[in-house]
Amino acid sequence: MPPHLFADRPAQPPEPGSVDALIKQTRRLRGDVDAVRRDTVVDDDDAQGRWQRALCDLAVHQLDDLGEHLGQLKEGLPPVPELDLDLDRGDEDARILPEPAAESGQTRVGSAEWNLLTDEVTWSDELFQIFGRSPEAGPLSLDELGSTLFSEDQPLLTRMVTACLVDGKAIDGEFRIVRTDGRVRTLHVRGEPVLDNDGCTASMWAVLRDVSELRRSERAVRESRESLQRQQQIARTEHRLAVELQEAVLPSWRGSLRFPHGSNGTLDVAAHYLPSASSALIGGDWYDALELPDGSSMLTVGDLTGHGVTATSGMAMMLGALRGMAMAGIQPGPLMGWLNQLLETSVQPALGSAVCCRYDPARGVLSWAQAGHPAPLLFRNGEGRALQPPEGVLLGATSGATYGQAEERLEAGDVLVLHTDGLTPRSIEFSRADSTERLLGLAPRLSAVRSAQEGVRTVIEEFGETEREDDACVLVARIEA
Repeated sequence: MPPHLFADRPAQPPEPGSVDALIKQTRRLRGDVDAVRRDTVVDDDDAQGRWQRALCDLAVHQLDDLGEHLGQLKEGLPPVPELDLDLDRGDEDARILPEPAAESGQTRVGSAEWNLLTDEVTWSDELFQIFGRSPEAGPLSLDELGSTLFSEDQPLLTRMVTACLVDGKAIDGEFRIVRTDGRVRTLHVRGEPVLDNDGCTASMWAVLRDVSELRRSERAVRESRESLQRQQQIARTEHRLAVELQEAVLPSWRGSLRFPHGSNGTLDVAAHYLPSASSALIGGDWYDALELPDGSSMLTVGDLTGHGVTATSGMAMMLGALRGMAMAGIQPGPLMGWLNQLLETSVQPALGSAVCCRYDPARGVLSWAQAGHPAPLLFRNGEGRALQPPEGVLLGATSGATYGQAEERLEAGDVLVLHTDGLTPRSIEFSRADSTERLLGLAPRLSAVRSAQEGVRTVIEEFGETEREDDACVLVARIEA
């Protein structure tokens, strides 16, 4: 039978000073981690926060355990109960010893010894507390110990005890018990056979540690991590769907569009979608230009509140309705009223802003309406101005809203700029008016562009391709002779 574990290496206690320093460092680190844990604000929908809080709980438990071990090192080895056998002293010194109770007052470590020759069982006071058992009731024998375990854990204990007593192997494992008060606890046991002078197993010595809180913290970390991974997977899927829906709905222009063909006052149109700094924020911004059956042209930009699939699906609904009504000949003012009613009755309520323009090349007149949206900007002869907006509230804000309609006469060489909110980069705190002022500051350049695509490039150079809080759209139209 193999000799007692570590029997030839008596424990050598460390220098007290070094242990004191480690204890101080552990306590300081424990306080720091506990402060982080208290400052972690968690709500039901914050998987990331729950995961961080669970990791802090786990770290605190681990540091508590480290403090217990260091405390025992400082105190030295406690006395070992004497056996009714003439045992090797080195074996006794090398036994696994009980750890002190946690500073919180909750007992987590106890020791036990089962004498195979006398059937005597010795439990520490802490072990009685762990099992919720009165000392007057006496300790449990190995057979009785198995009756407190979960049925699925009983074979594990049997195998460990058999390996220890028959093969002289050390015990190291976990099992769950049901206390006398009905509470379930998870115990980690480490034990060794104690040999007599003839090398036969005389008794079994074990330390049982209540690791219920530690395992609960680990389980919380694992479940929080899995929940976070599921949410991240859902977010990635929704983001992909939002991108695909946006790409399917928004016009996929590569360069400028010119319409109507073969008439005076042809519109040269170009547009660009500007993503937010966070690629996950796919919003409900849209732009569109459409040649209508009567030879006029429709220009529009708009934005729905929200992000993700909900916003992009709502945008697709609005843009589809807008296209259909424009093709049916509905003027911009009444068209906005119908869009407001559509958004108001939608299953997924939202607010939206929009501007819709209808350009008649035969008359050279732009008719337009807006719903809580920045007015189109007109650039001519090196100067720029915002068109005077007609009456119009946000889409979906009020029932039965009416929307005014304004007209503006355009000339060859005029440049129109339509844009949505979110154009300003995040590094500069500008309001909507400030964004308009920055665009008007580009008047000498924008009024001199020779194509709509050149106008879009000028705007992007000013505001940047990325680094903005929200996504945005810009549409530039130039009146050609």
